[in-house]
Parts: sequence; structure tokens; C-alpha cells
Amino acid sequence: MQPNADLEVRDKFSGRIATRVALPDDKAIEKAIAAAVKAEQPMRDFKPYQRQAVLNHCVKRMTERSDELAKALCIEAGKPINDAKGEVTRLIDTFRIAAELAPQIGGEVINLEISERAKGYRGFTKRMPLGAVSLITPFNFPLNLVAHKVAPAIAAGCPFVLKPSEKTPVGALIIGEVLAETDLPKGAFSVLPVTGGKAAPFVEDERLKLLSFTGGQIGWDLKAKAGRKKVVLELGGNAACIVDADQADRLDFVVDRLIFGAFYQSGQSCIGVQRILVHESIYDRLKRAFVAKTKKLKAGDPKKKDTFLGPMITEDAAERLHGWINEAKERGAKVLCGGKRNGSMLDATVLENVPHDAKVSREEAFGPVALLEPFKDFDKAIDRVNDSDYGLQAGVFTNDLTRTMRAWDRLEQGGVVIGDIPSFRVDNMPYGGIKRSGLGREGIKYAIEDMSELRLMVIRDA
Repeated sequence: MQPNADLEVRDKFSGRIATRVALPDDKAIEKAIAAAVKAEQPMRDFKPYQRQAVLNHCVKRMTERSDELAKALCIEAGKPINDAKGEVTRLIDTFRIAAELAPQIGGEVINLEISERAKGYRGFTKRMPLGAVSLITPFNFPLNLVAHKVAPAIAAGCPFVLKPSEKTPVGALIIGEVLAETDLPKGAFSVLPVTGGKAAPFVEDERLKLLSFTGGQIGWDLKAKAGRKKVVLELGGNAACIVDADQADRLDFVVDRLIFGAFYQSGQSCIGVQRILVHESIYDRLKRAFVAKTKKLKAGDPKKKDTFLGPMITEDAAERLHGWINEAKERGAKVLCGGKRNGSMLDATVLENVPHDAKVSREEAFGPVALLEPFKDFDKAIDRVNDSDYGLQAGVFTNDLTRTMRAWDRLEQGGVVIGDIPSFRVDNMPYGGIKRSGLGREGIKYAIEDMSELRLMVIRDA
């Protein structure tokens, strides 16, 4: 591959080439990693107030370029423009949170005098940057998921190499342009939109001290190849939501939230609502309202303000999920609405009577499909949610405190959201899963902890 070979970036709705970006070759990747390693000490010496100034500059410039960022996101990811603007807001929030935390990274004083032999000893800890880190991000939130890796790396004092998705590199490159306006040490960052086949150095190079990866199940294979470096994985889920009987008086609210969670950005979210378990006493009412509102969703060109449902990221992705829907139909599932595909546009689809071992139930759908299922017993509904290889987040609509605590105790998830959908996320909360959903936690504070290490000092009184 030649240096600066073009990488085509397509408008996901029209399929036409929207722009081209430079495609780094092997030499460019090696140069970037070597530069990041060389920048380790300068970044350690870069003071917290200087890191904060860089992050505040990003907040300012991203605010000024917010329309440009939203338009790029709408085109390269096919995200409806209103949702794109919302992601730009989260991008800015994430950098703002990191700016606030940068000068607060500290340690603690430890009382070591726990017995006679430790008399006169004092302990102190502080956090030190890990060093050069590797960041790999997916296509579905190409601004905010980049921010969730880049912002804490800067706050922690870690130089980085970033591989954004080759399907959606433009937003990350704009972030790189903003960083290039700052006085970060030379070599402290590189944005390299390489294809998956060229990603091995990001994973295997032993000079890199951490791999932070968000994406599909290939993450486990990457972990096996990562050697001794620390690894953080966010690998998605097939999120479930329980709707208890006591929600009868606010079904309109519950349905609106479920619609948003299931079909927001065409369901291409790790915590998109996929499985909906509803108490049998309100199941028929909720089903009617949910299907009726799903049918009214406006699908089409994401650049139009009234569009709610845009294209999936590729036609192959839409074809894959359409095949899963048809498999479920052949095995007895009922299509309540949707179920049709036109290129990369897949209808918002609602299914019931889906076999529990069907792919659309067992795997991560990552598209606009929701499965409805009634339940009688709350504890058995929890068991049904837990009957999954994934465990990222779950939602529970209930007014019962005892059931709230039982759900928190028993649901095998990284997060449990009470009174709302599992798709809820605020950018300062710990976020991550268990089982096939990954390991480690994102959220700025928690990412900074992953990108730093505790250093202990013990002092013995003279």
C-alpha cells in the first residue's frame, strides 16, 4: 500500500463517495507509535493545568465547529441530524468532564501503623501515567466514543495512537485537527484511520502499555494477542428491559422510552433495547401502543430534520440482521410490524414469540429490531434477562423498591437502570459490562484510572 493512498468515505444514505482521507501505511503507523513512546516523558512532565488547558481548548473549538461536526457525522455514519447534534453535545461534555478532572488526579495518605512492627511508618500514593496507549473505536458513535478514550488519555498524561473506524474517520480527524492547535508535546497523539487488516501494531506492539477497544466480539481475539499490556474491552450486548405490572398508569411514557431505545440511530447502539419483557397484565396494551408508534417512525434521509430512522452502516449489516429476522419467522416468530429491507435501510421491526435460541434473541442485533415477550413472575423475568451471554446494561420499569433492589442484586449486568431504558448513559458514569460484553469500565474518571498506575511511597520516621 502506498503512502497517502485514499480511503473512501461514503455517504451512508446515498452510497456516494463523500470524501477521501489519507490512508496511513506501515511506516506511518510505526512512526506514530515510536513518536508516542518518545513522548511519554514529555507528557509526564506536562503539568495538570496544561492538560486542562488543552482539554478546555477542545471544548471551545468543538463548540465553534459543532455544526460541521454534526454534518460530518450525519453523512459518514448515516445518523439523523438531530441525533448527530446530540452526539456533538456529548462530545463536548466529555471533554469538559476530563478538563475538570485533569488537575484532580491525586492519591491518598495511608495509615500503616496497623501493628507494633509498623510503628512510625507512613504511606502515600499517587497516580502516574501508564505511558503510550492504543485506542480503537467503532463506527456507531464516532465522536463520543473517540472522546471517551482521547480525553482521559490527555487528562492522565498518556500519549496515544488512535485507530478510528475506517467507515467513519472524519470526525476523529477533525478532533485531531483541534488537538493540533494545542501545545501538546510533539508525538503525543496520532489519528490513523487504517483498515482492520493493518491494525495489528495497535494490538501487538509491546511498547504500548494499554489497549482500549470498543467494538465487536473480535475484541477477545485482540486481547489474546495483546501480550502483557493492560486491556479494556467494551463489546456490546443484547440489552433487555423489564416492564412491571405497576407501570399501567404511565404506559405512554414507557412506550416512548422503549421506542427511543430500540430504534435510536437505527438500533446501532451497544445498549439499544433489544429484548422487552412485559408483565402479562399490561402486555397487550403495551404491545398495541408500541407497534402503533413504531409504524409512525419517519425513515429516510438522515439529513432531513424530521427523519428518525436512517440507514444502517452498510448494506451487509442490514442484510445480516434481515436474515436473522427471517430465520426467527421461519421458526414461528410473529412480525408485528416492519421486517422489510431496501439496501441499507431496514424497517423498524417488532417481533413476538421469538424462540429463545434464535440469533436475533441470543446475539447482538445491532439494528432496528425489538422483541416483545410477556412474563408472569418478576423473578423469572430476571432469570430470562440473565439467560444471555452478554451483560452490559439492563432497564427495569418498576415502582417497587424491593424489586428494584432485587434487580440490582441479581441482574448479571454492568449497569442496571431503574425507571428507564438500558440505553441511558451519562458520560461521567462507570460504563462497561461482564460476560461477553467486555471487561473494565469507561467514563472519564474510570478511564483515567485504567490509564494510570498507583505508585506507593513509604516513609519511616527517623
